[in-house]
Amino acid sequence: MKEQLPSSFGVVGLGRIGGGLARQALGKGIAVVGHDTSEPPDELVDAGLEYIDDVSLFAERLDRPRVVFLYVPAGAVVDEVCEELAPVLDDGDVIVDGGNSYWGDSLRRYERLKEEHGVEFVDCGTSGGVRGAEQGACFMAGGTRQAFEVIEPVLKALSVDGGYVHCGGPAAGHFVKLVHNGIEFGMLQAIGEGMQLLERYRDELPIAEVLRTWTNGSVIRSWLVELMEEQYRAQGGTGDIPPFVEDTGEVNWLVDDAMHMEVPVPVIAQSVMQLLASRDSDQTWARAVALMRHGFGEHPFGADEGVEHHRKSSRLGPFPGA
Repeated sequence: MKEQLPSSFGVVGLGRIGGGLARQALGKGIAVVGHDTSEPPDELVDAGLEYIDDVSLFAERLDRPRVVFLYVPAGAVVDEVCEELAPVLDDGDVIVDGGNSYWGDSLRRYERLKEEHGVEFVDCGTSGGVRGAEQGACFMAGGTRQAFEVIEPVLKALSVDGGYVHCGGPAAGHFVKLVHNGIEFGMLQAIGEGMQLLERYRDELPIAEVLRTWTNGSVIRSWLVELMEEQYRAQGGTGDIPPFVEDTGEVNWLVDDAMHMEVPVPVIAQSVMQLLASRDSDQTWARAVALMRHGFGEHPFGADEGVEHHRKSSRLGPFPGA
């Protein structure tokens, strides 16, 4: 029996992730209504995206219960979009924040939207990078069971097999995604340090081939090692990569939360310290981490003013308590 696909959903923010998910959905025959502050790429419109220049139009263009995903920068922008959307939606409709918002902020958004507008809010961490958005992502959702069941068909259609989970109540999804990002930092740092050891060996090693072998049957095989090999070959090694590793600051929140929760996270905390150290050093491990981050998320090489601004503005509220 052919699986029933969702009929439609909305997306606010048609950048790398939001646009990639829209493109994947359109390719599967799902109607997508999109909004952004700038005109959408022609390829999305050609693929069937229905672009609207006013979020109020979601009310008439989407089937009920309406589902609208947000892929906008974390911080005040999320609140602004929610305040624009909520009055034009009805009870049972769901706003889904798919970005990397702080889970404490997500909890406050859920409570405010429910109390003031009767609209459901789901915090949904999204992993897999740009490729995942276009080919099959991984979703970690937090919210009421009722709201999750409304968005589940969309998550199932856009994820890899087994690639979505209802983590629990409001804020659980973004908390789980935050922990995920902390683990990612630790793994990136370990691989980067291993690369530095390989490059400092007494004789020249066939590093790209070593990486290829590690992706085939070794204990440390992973997508990150695959990306390391891919980017190492594509960039001709690490020599021309700036060692300055930029980041958007989410794992800083996790280290702070861990201190409030009295949970020791020495590997994750040290990976953040090493990332900061990369900004005043010339180390192979930093170049290697930059290569992998560029591979999965197209993160910039070197310093970036936009990313720095995001890091300083995306978390709004304090730790809300364990």
